[in-house]
Amino acid sequence: MTESVFGTDGIRGRVGQSPMTPDFALRLGYAAGRVLASDQPATGDLVRPRVLIGKDTRLSGYMYESALESGFAAAGVDVLLVGPLPTPGIAYLTRTFRAASGVVISASHNPHFDNGFKFFSPYGQKLSDAIEARIEDQLSEPLICVTSGQLGRASRVDSAAGRYVEFCKSTARMDLGGLRGLKLVVDCANGSTYHVAPSVFSELNAEVVTMAAEPDGQNINAACGSTDPHQLAKRVTAENADVGIAFDGDGDRCIMVDHTGRVVDGDEILYVIALARHQKNELSGPVVGTLMTNLGLVRAFEQSGIRFERAAVGDRYVFERLQAIGGRIGGETSGHILCLDRATTGDGAVTALQVLAVMIESGRSLAELTNSLMHYPHSLINVELAPGQAELLMRNGEIRSEINQAEAAMGADGRVVLRASGTEPKLRVMVEGADRDQVNYWANHLAENVRAQAAVTA
Repeated sequence: MTESVFGTDGIRGRVGQSPMTPDFALRLGYAAGRVLASDQPATGDLVRPRVLIGKDTRLSGYMYESALESGFAAAGVDVLLVGPLPTPGIAYLTRTFRAASGVVISASHNPHFDNGFKFFSPYGQKLSDAIEARIEDQLSEPLICVTSGQLGRASRVDSAAGRYVEFCKSTARMDLGGLRGLKLVVDCANGSTYHVAPSVFSELNAEVVTMAAEPDGQNINAACGSTDPHQLAKRVTAENADVGIAFDGDGDRCIMVDHTGRVVDGDEILYVIALARHQKNELSGPVVGTLMTNLGLVRAFEQSGIRFERAAVGDRYVFERLQAIGGRIGGETSGHILCLDRATTGDGAVTALQVLAVMIESGRSLAELTNSLMHYPHSLINVELAPGQAELLMRNGEIRSEINQAEAAMGADGRVVLRASGTEPKLRVMVEGADRDQVNYWANHLAENVRAQAAVTA
């Protein structure tokens, strides 16, 4: 294959359009089975290697699940089906069941008409670029089914949800009272957390009000969840709750709402967790954010004596940088937080529990824990483009010149980030600075220039 199908977060696209077709899912299962099985020889009483498959609540998940299952079986790989479960739950269970890989069928925070595939290693981590490249190479090979006696078998894991709930609870490290005294509103985004997240918090003695927990296959992420927490904010104040917690469709992101109804983003969540670890001398290495991390968080870490580094946008790049420098805590503004001292990948429920544990231990509200963090004004505009245009426009001379003008005008406390989306044909224009009017002016000005240059190069 001449063009990579793997993006920054696996494979993703519109249902029914390349690469998200049933025949591609079949070939992907076969290709991945051939590669991953060869990397993990059978041990103990396992005759064949096995792969774990989970999904979110999209209607198309059934179709892709069956196709992947067939592909893996044709490659001689057994399949464990866990049904709807958060992406981090698949990472955890992949380790638990000593599987060769875990596969999640999900398009994360995207609408229901998109779907995708994410792969985990036997250690519950994202696959390396090298292994993804080997899978892509195998995709071009003919599908030659193993003999009848070597075919893989499929079985369902009925205990998957319960196992994952217990794992999440274990990361909180609280006393026997747990979350007693806290009232939470939990927004499940009509996604894969709908049947597990409420249990995680209620079994730790919190009073839980659940919303967006009735998936119908098409309402995932629709006016709810971490990408749209406005209804959650209203519900928190209406219920007189202490905290609101919003997940995305596959449960690896977490955005919170304090008792006043103010939305608390990933930068602020990262601040609460990192500062608490730092104050207890439990923070190993620098904290890692991304190019999109707000300057206010950077300044707050500087004042607290916490080292900070930026990585490229995408949790896999945050993870790679943490691994390289010996760090344990990192994350993105979007709410994708890595607590590698608790889990191997971003986990919305685990993230929320870390913040709630700080609240319980300190006796302070979420509003109090975040009120000292100054948030620099920023504007993010997504410019829709034709496929392939984003990368071209990022190198456009006129656009680069205008970026230089903007940064010179805003000074040391201003910056511009142009980033091609890894999941959609969009160019993200982000401007951040001390003056809100100046930020909005340059963001709109740059976005209009991007659209103009896109029309010229179309």
